[in-house]
Amino acid sequence: MDKKIVLTGDPRTKKNSQRIVVKPNGARFIKPSAQYEAYEHSCLWQLRRKTWHLDGPLNVCCVYYMATRRKVDLCNLLEATCDILVKAGVITDDNSTVVASHDGSRVRYDKEHPRVEITITETEG
Repeated sequence: MDKKIVLTGDPRTKKNSQRIVVKPNGARFIKPSAQYEAYEHSCLWQLRRKTWHLDGPLNVCCVYYMATRRKVDLCNLLEATCDILVKAGVITDDNSTVVASHDGSRVRYDKEHPRVEITITETEG
């Protein structure tokens, strides 16, 4: 049976506009942009009541509806979405034994209602 999720908000990637942060001890680390962190926080809040803990193999189909027609990297969007789904506990991991495919994923345009529509389907091993 398919599990469907709609996460509202303009989808963001983790890799664009990363920032270098310096800790008080002088150590440096890379942190996602503030825009991505706000998007992730919003998605986790929207997923707070999902009690699924899906394990693979799964097809995670993501259809992104972007607020602008700017070029965006689908692979980076998928990576960010899978990381959010793992952090929320919806899927157990995003490695290839759990997320076997992203068949049907694509990017569309919807200025008025940016979102990602996610369909998770159990597949054959």
